[in-house]
Amino acid sequence: MTDTPGTLIHIITDNRWSGVARYALDICSHYIGEGWNVAAFTRDAKAVDTLFARKGVNLLHAPLWGGFDIASAKALSRYLKKTASGHVVIHAHGFRNAFTALLARKIAGRKDVKVIMTRHKVKKGIDSWIFRRIYRNLDAMIFVSRLAADRFLSAWHGAPLPFSDDKIHVIHNSLNIKADSPRPKTEKGPVCAMFHGPLSPGKGIETLIDALSLLKGSRIRLKIVGSGTPDYVDKIRNRALTRGVMDMIDWRKHSDTPMDIIAECDFGVLPSSAEEAFGLANIEYMACGKPLVCSSSGAQPEYITDGREGFLIPPSNTGALADAMRKLASDSELRKRMGERAFVSFRTNLSWDIFITRLNAIYCHQ
Repeated sequence: MTDTPGTLIHIITDNRWSGVARYALDICSHYIGEGWNVAAFTRDAKAVDTLFARKGVNLLHAPLWGGFDIASAKALSRYLKKTASGHVVIHAHGFRNAFTALLARKIAGRKDVKVIMTRHKVKKGIDSWIFRRIYRNLDAMIFVSRLAADRFLSAWHGAPLPFSDDKIHVIHNSLNIKADSPRPKTEKGPVCAMFHGPLSPGKGIETLIDALSLLKGSRIRLKIVGSGTPDYVDKIRNRALTRGVMDMIDWRKHSDTPMDIIAECDFGVLPSSAEEAFGLANIEYMACGKPLVCSSSGAQPEYITDGREGFLIPPSNTGALADAMRKLASDSELRKRMGERAFVSFRTNLSWDIFITRLNAIYCHQ
């Protein structure tokens, strides 16, 4: 870490708890521990603010509409003007919030402020005048996977980049936790699979419920941990009823400490139908020494090998999902081997020490 602590500002636009908010909070918590002055600009969303405040992060509020958001840029510039000179880093999430940060830096006349952006999506870059200007003025662009970086760069396939390529950094996500040993299951009983995360379209929950209907009569039980809009939650509950699997599911609301619940399960099931830029929830199972079944369409193959730490399946493939779940449920030794490999892979390739060392090199590079 740096010898002299600096000031760190994260811009968080999510109104609900999310992987992006978790990523930002882990970083903020770390730098508070290093003596930095840490603040978060949010939309005054209780679901986000409560957890940041609990970790000692200073909370500031702005509309954060994205795009040409002059009001938020002015609010951020006022904070920059009051911030003592020294090492100041603004960390935005997404290019539109990065534009807000760059505009705030200009309004405040603080050329010394470093603006970093993390891209959490799989999406092509935009080759327009305004976005090329954003890309050039950022101090660094972090992508959470090689897939996300390559898709962004595909906007200039065969053409020169409109910015220096040394701005591009691929840093896989991690978790700000101590993963000293696998977490064994705390109770006996049926084999327990678990899904956790937002209950929303694209997470593969419909496919998971359909797969469960192919496993009737087995010892498998499923925990679904998360929250969503009432309409969507009603939709998937009705699906479970019509498929006749409601009695196989333990429904739990979102938890701020999902890893405590993961310790109660035998393996994770995260069959996203959307193309995941990383899949933060996947590595929570790995950090607990649990094998998992997840989709292969996103960045998951960058850190999970099919048949080693778990099973990779095609998205929206009910039969493949049911088969993978059946294999893990019926073979305790397979679960143990895969779980141990998942834990070692997390410790070796995805640990917090690896992540924060690479991030700190970007934050503190002069």
